[in-house]
Amino acid sequence: MVNLPAPGHRVVVRYLLPTGQATDALGELLSADAETIVVDGKRGVERIAVGDIIAAKEVPPAPAPRVRRSASPHDPDAAGSADAL
Repeated sequence: MVNLPAPGHRVVVRYLLPTGQATDALGELLSADAETIVVDGKRGVERIAVGDIIAAKEVPPAPAPRVRRSASPHDPDAAGSADAL
């Protein structure tokens, strides 16, 4: 079995699809046993057969979401500007 951290940690897992192409699952490791690992990421919960795994490792926590700055009312290029209509 691939060397994985305990469930609850963030991981990236590269694995093979049935087509032979490789893809990655990035998210929280929910569980792992001798046959399957389960990762909860942006694409939802992914069940991955251990035999399909190419590589896996723990990764740092996701960065905090960026704060969206609202456009200045004096910015002529700002979306929603009266000149843009």
